[in-house]
Amino acid sequence: MRVEVDYDQCDSNGLCTMAAPDIFEIGDDDVMRVLVPEPPEEQWPAAGEAARVCPKLAITLVDES
Repeated sequence: MRVEVDYDQCDSNGLCTMAAPDIFEIGDDDVMRVLVPEPPEEQWPAAGEAARVCPKLAITLVDES
């Protein structure tokens, strides 16, 4: 699975970082970054939760199988 972010939609509100802090972070410049663009399988549930809680629907999970 790959994490994709539409940065034109993302407002860096930080909900994704609360759901998946090992995958997302808000930098010192207040911009959200993906730390792990292809998270291991054990992090997929957290990545899915981050995508679900994003109020702008800016996070997409792409199944590459």
